[in-house]
Amino acid sequence: MSTQVEAPKSRDVELAEELLRGNAEVFDEFVNLFQSKLYQYSLMMCGHREDAEEVAQDTLLKVFENFDQLQDARNVRAWVFRIARNACLMKRRKSVYAPKAELSLEDYLPRTEDDGSGLRMQIADWSRVPESQLLQKQLKGILAAAIQELPEIYRAVLLLRDVEELNTEETAGILDVKVDVVKTRLHRARLAIRQKLDRHLLEASATLSR
Repeated sequence: MSTQVEAPKSRDVELAEELLRGNAEVFDEFVNLFQSKLYQYSLMMCGHREDAEEVAQDTLLKVFENFDQLQDARNVRAWVFRIARNACLMKRRKSVYAPKAELSLEDYLPRTEDDGSGLRMQIADWSRVPESQLLQKQLKGILAAAIQELPEIYRAVLLLRDVEELNTEETAGILDVKVDVVKTRLHRARLAIRQKLDRHLLEASATLSR
């Protein structure tokens, strides 16, 4: 008779269990584990370094003050990022750096062209661009800018799923939406980001072919 072997616990879950037992001595390690992640997430959501620093600090403070509200240590990452998201939304409402208006998602979705045989999607041929160019800082900067310019409802899903690697159910819980909504928004956000990168790569391919 075979027995099911439990998957090893991640360090964040182990620390959460210790904190729930009242062992405050591990909180410094907990902070070190989450601090940079929270800053990067807040920077992408808030769009400005000063706001991101405040959000990350406020999030960790609220986590420390309310840790007894965490019901299951296995859900600690989703719980922490839910607090971060709420803190960032509050900061954006008050921040002097908040944008006057966000761009429409339609500005980033793939364009179509009529070549005489019907509409087709305009997508860059990534295989024509050298790998070294894909890895350069310019492309990373374009990616970061594209994420920041997404409408908040799409940016939030993309960051939680593709950057923080939370699963669909955890993301749905953080955002208070249904799983199907997460899947739809993530699909549209990925298409939008792909379109933004394609514009850059189309230009790069054209330059290389000259």
